[in-house]
Amino acid sequence: MEGEDVEAAKEGTWSRETIPKVLKIVSSRLSQRDLISLLLVSPWLNGTLVSYPSLWLLLDLREMNNAGNRLIAALSLPRYRHVKQINLEFAQDIEDKHLELIKNKCLDSLQNLEVLNLNGCQKISDKGIEAITSACPNLKVFSIYWNVRVTDIGIAHLVKNCKHIVDLNFSGCKNLSDNSLQLVAQNYPELELLNLTRCVKLTDSGLQQILHGCPCLHSLNLYALSSFTDEAYKRISFLSHLKFLDLCGGQNLSDEGLSCIARCKSLLSLNLTWCVRITDVGVIAVAQGCTSLEFLSLFGIVGVTDKCLESLSRTCSNTITTLDVNGCIGIKKRSRDELLQLFPKLQCFKVHS
Repeated sequence: MEGEDVEAAKEGTWSRETIPKVLKIVSSRLSQRDLISLLLVSPWLNGTLVSYPSLWLLLDLREMNNAGNRLIAALSLPRYRHVKQINLEFAQDIEDKHLELIKNKCLDSLQNLEVLNLNGCQKISDKGIEAITSACPNLKVFSIYWNVRVTDIGIAHLVKNCKHIVDLNFSGCKNLSDNSLQLVAQNYPELELLNLTRCVKLTDSGLQQILHGCPCLHSLNLYALSSFTDEAYKRISFLSHLKFLDLCGGQNLSDEGLSCIARCKSLLSLNLTWCVRITDVGVIAVAQGCTSLEFLSLFGIVGVTDKCLESLSRTCSNTITTLDVNGCIGIKKRSRDELLQLFPKLQCFKVHS
């Protein structure tokens, strides 16, 4: 009888202490959707999982239907009281009216929100941006990729309501102008990441304000923006912390502008795809200035030759892991082994494929 009592005590300890600990470790590795499914298994499991606040810091509704109503319902639950990340990327049925309801009904749940992803939510307008940002005073990361409704007015609401932004993605927001960049530059001196891909209304004036006002940038994406000139490109040299720079399609970038960019000594990744005015002169300047470079694309640049490749090999041979010289007809076609002699760390490369 005594032995049975001991075993029962051990089993009780296992149930009370060990199982919850194991469950916490395992559940932390599950997707949120799997966690939601587990809640339905039993009341005990529901209560145990809900008691772990760290499991409910992310609210993931990406690509889900009826996302607006789902978001309101979730934020009404106590377990999401301290949510830090909300992902609505390409979620369906999320509109301004939902964000306004959240502002009015779930304000307390958003006080700790740091990351908001509205990528592909094309029914959201300036009105929705005003509502949601007014409820998120501690927001740090804001992404609104591929939204053609948001204008400078929405960005004005963002900078007014959210003072701690360090990461902005405006990719594909075709109705943003230089006024938005002025607002960003004036309000976010600590900004670290900025994506302006295909923001086609931007000019040198707006970009220069960013380059002066946001000196902490370490990632700048200017993909598919052909309107900028050397007048703005030269000032990228102000960004002493810059590590990632995408200038794909920068048709007006010349060797002079690229030579200034080469002063960014911390640069690790540089995309010069289709920067068709570039020659060996500009690339050699990069080789001499950016000696920590790991990624470089010269795709489609016909004005470069083996001279720039040799220069890169002299200064960046121990760092470059990705090199694309596809379409660079002035660069001799080389075998994999020949390229590895120039760049021993090379893992990904394309040459005239």
